[in-house]
Amino acid sequence: MTWLVTGGAGYIGSHVVASFVRQGLPVVVLDDFSTGVRSFVPNGVPLVEGTLLDTDVVEAALRDHSVEGVIHIAGFKFAGISVEQPVHTYEQNVTAMMSLLGAMERVGVMKIVFSSSSSVYGNAASGLVGEDHPFNPTSPYGESKVIGEWLLRNQGVAKGITHTSLRYFNVVGSASTLLPDVSPHNLFSMVFAGLERGEAPIIFGHDYDTPDGTCIRDYIHVGDLADAHVAAASRMDRGDTIEPAYNLGSGTGTSVADMMSTIASVTGDDFTPTRGARRAGDPARVVASGELATRDLEWAMTHSLEDMIASACEARKTLASL
Repeated sequence: MTWLVTGGAGYIGSHVVASFVRQGLPVVVLDDFSTGVRSFVPNGVPLVEGTLLDTDVVEAALRDHSVEGVIHIAGFKFAGISVEQPVHTYEQNVTAMMSLLGAMERVGVMKIVFSSSSSVYGNAASGLVGEDHPFNPTSPYGESKVIGEWLLRNQGVAKGITHTSLRYFNVVGSASTLLPDVSPHNLFSMVFAGLERGEAPIIFGHDYDTPDGTCIRDYIHVGDLADAHVAAASRMDRGDTIEPAYNLGSGTGTSVADMMSTIASVTGDDFTPTRGARRAGDPARVVASGELATRDLEWAMTHSLEDMIASACEARKTLASL
């Protein structure tokens, strides 16, 4: 069964495509290259260049490649910037989802795995976040992901589509040196870019209600995340029961300050971070329970924090050649 990966030329999407290829499963990429990289698409994988906002292009891609399921990863993914650009965020994440679902309905594609986010939860000050934790997004980005999940739920009721939402926590590292994180807004990218310029990294906010005052996040390796997408697609292909949502997290949190210390240790670059103001839309603490994903999607954290940092460092060396 062929699956279409929207945003398949991006950092996360390309890892998902690579996991499909590695497992010998047919896959097609749709990407508008607003942030994606052409060289991230493996040779032999069909590529459709276009935007999800163009429903005709999406419909043709689904029909022409006999697609039976969609991994929907494309979107605007930056919580802080979404506060400054809410209309753009909603267009890319909500209007685009509506276009995709409309195209799927007309072609008869009835399976979708959605790239959701821990941002749907907002602040979760204590304990582990389970899938039943109330939605409390703190940014337009988080709100757009909530709406995306609502759209799937309603389309499931109305049209019978099979769907699940994978709620990512902080995605880092690389499973291949050829697939670096190209976003300038993600934590590792900002830290490494600063170090390359001889600048100390900035920790945004030191007065959160956490043990060291910095945000606590749940970090997962992009390779583990990619495999979970393929596991969800395979489960749907088999006709197995699937939950409407899964948290993909480690069950443990790392503060930004501790992460900085570990980066310094792994890279051998002795630095002291500078202090910056809080960024709009950043919750204090978000850590997930991944029990349901472990049960159904063979979810496992196979990389240590040190592994994640080291793999990101190695992959970053290829950025200049892109």
